[in-house]
Order: sequence, then structure tokens, then C-alpha cells
Amino acid sequence: MMKKRLAIAGCGKLAGIIASAYNKGLLPDYTFVGTWSRSFDGAKNIAEIINGGLSGECKALASFEELMALKPDVLVETASPSAFKALAFQALEGGASIVSLSIGAFADSEFYAKVIETAKTHKQRVYIASGAIGGLDLLRTVSLMDESTLSFDTVKGPNSLKGTPVYEDALQNEERMVFSGSAAEAIALFPTRVNVAVAASIASVGPDKAKVSMTSVPGYVGDDHRITIKNKQVNAVVDVYSQTAEIAAWSVVNTLRNITSPIVF
Repeated sequence: MMKKRLAIAGCGKLAGIIASAYNKGLLPDYTFVGTWSRSFDGAKNIAEIINGGLSGECKALASFEELMALKPDVLVETASPSAFKALAFQALEGGASIVSLSIGAFADSEFYAKVIETAKTHKQRVYIASGAIGGLDLLRTVSLMDESTLSFDTVKGPNSLKGTPVYEDALQNEERMVFSGSAAEAIALFPTRVNVAVAASIASVGPDKAKVSMTSVPGYVGDDHRITIKNKQVNAVVDVYSQTAEIAAWSVVNTLRNITSPIVF
């Protein structure tokens, strides 16, 4: 079997984890051909990791157009929802399927529908990596059975909320629920921080119906995501605590392995 040509857009810490997994032989069915980021230094850094510090076949590119000129079969996107929106159609039309961590972009129903149509037209797929949560297959299964409800409750430390509209210094000493609403409302308020809530909602009841809450706890390190889905027959809970965001990168590695594996988990 010919190896799939792999490229990555968004070259931060998560991309570095994926590059290291590739170097460890965990993605044997792929050849890494290119990296791109809004910062060329970031793209160069990830390419150097993949190439072992030498001049290798993985190229760092200064533009997304140059990256797509390499004709990747699969594009990994670890940038942001806004970046995903900017590059999705060009990637699909250029013959690349996408593995994305920025599913918050899909809270925009018009964009979501257009991505589906574009992927169908060009015979490509968009794979939603589970990111910092799990159980997307369970959520989808339960929601297919019967009308369901879904709640997504997150606990965070106040420092992770800095730079958002809900942050204030009092959170450093006071436990407080800082948001309660739908997944669609959550992504509008926290455009880069609730991708997992949107992923869970898309897999089940939809961003407008999924109920999301976010609680800030002083001194809390990491994130705890508790997802509850219910219907007449099933009451299921998925609770995932992660100290860092590294699990998101490893979910991309797992998705890439599933794409080429004869056994899919």
C-alpha cells in the first residue's frame, strides 16, 4: 500500500507532539510532506522535528497555497476555528481530507453544511478528532436511538479564562459558574476554548440543543469535562480530566491510525 501524503496546518505544541509520534513510528502509513503556520518559524520548527534536524522530505512552507501544492492526501489542522474556516474549502477542493481539532467552527451551521457539500463533491472527508474528551461514538449511538438530551459541564482554573469576557480577578479566590447556555452560545463567547463541547454536540443533539456550563475553581489545574446524555433507555456519562492539552494531539494520532487501519476503534 502506498503511504498517504500528510501535511499539517498550525504548528504549535500539539503539532510537535504529532511530529514526535510520527518519528516514533506510530504513523507508519504516512509520509509527512509539509508544514504551514501563520508563523513561518513555527512551521520550520515542526519540519525540523520531523526531519530529525536535517534537510528532509518534509518542507516548511510560507503559504497555505504552497502547502496544498504538495498534494497532501490528509491535512491535519491544529490552528484555530477561524483558521479552519479559512482553509477548509481550499483543502477539500485540492484533494485533501482533513483531520481537525477546531470543531468549534462547526457551531456555524451554514459553514458546517457547506463543508459537508464540498467534501461530498470532491470525495473527501473531514474527521473530527475527539480532542480532550472521548465517547463521541457513544454519544452518536445514543442520539440515534431516540430523542436525547445532552449536558456538557466543564471545570477550569481561572488562569485559563484570562483574555475571555468572563474573567475577573475575583475568580482567583471565588468558585463560580461563569457560563451557562448552549454549545452555540459557548463558542461565540469562547471561540478557541470549547471545541470539545461543539464536537460532543455535533455528535449528538446539535450545538443549539446541547447545554453547556463552565465553572471556575481557584487553583484548579487542567480541565475536567463531564458529558451526560440521556434518553428513555440510556443514561451515559463520560468524564475526562486532563492536566494538559496533550491528549488532544494524541487524539489526532489515533484518528490518523484509524484512517488507514483494517481494524478501527
